[in-house]
Amino acid sequence: MNSPPDCDLVLPCRDEAPALAALIPEVPADFTVIVVDNGSRDGTADVAARLGARVVAEAQPGYGAAVHAGLRAATSTYVAFMDGDGSFDPAELLPLLDDVRSGRADIAVGRRRPTGRGTWPWHARAGNALILAWLRRRIGVSVHDIAPMRVCRRADLLALGVEDRRFGYPVELLQRATVAGWRFAEHDIAYRPRAEGTRSKVSGSVVGTARAARDFWRVLA
Repeated sequence: MNSPPDCDLVLPCRDEAPALAALIPEVPADFTVIVVDNGSRDGTADVAARLGARVVAEAQPGYGAAVHAGLRAATSTYVAFMDGDGSFDPAELLPLLDDVRSGRADIAVGRRRPTGRGTWPWHARAGNALILAWLRRRIGVSVHDIAPMRVCRRADLLALGVEDRRFGYPVELLQRATVAGWRFAEHDIAYRPRAEGTRSKVSGSVVGTARAARDFWRVLA
């Protein structure tokens, strides 16, 4: 008899209904899915509920607000996070979860490897590289991406006290975890084109990337 899942997968979503229809059925049985609806107008919550996910509504706009709402709603020992836009394969969370379950790492993160041209626009990639270079020089961050996919213990993440509620959340997380002495594991993960009918709030435009960069630098200031 299989044991119940011990990891909640949080998908922060805003207008991701077309992606969730294909994504949620791909999630391995090791995870219980929590979809945080962050002000969607396209039926995201209805699609998620129909496919068996637990739906949490978060009225405060912002990536960090949605992630924190999912973290608070989670009840399992471990918690995983990734975007709900179809750009990641949830099966690639399994090696990350194994790293944390086994005690080899306190947090396991993904490093994006684009599967095709145009998947990761130059302006988004450049901004990501600049932030990571700054963090490596300033506090010795060892990873090469801003943890778009990640797994850790729920209690540890709550205790870390990440405060940003906008796009700066993952940068603050990396900063706090490094300073706290967390052990990192990093895995290459495939970065696929977003699901048709969805649009990135960050890399989908230079303006979106600039807004995210502003939030990143606010955290680092």
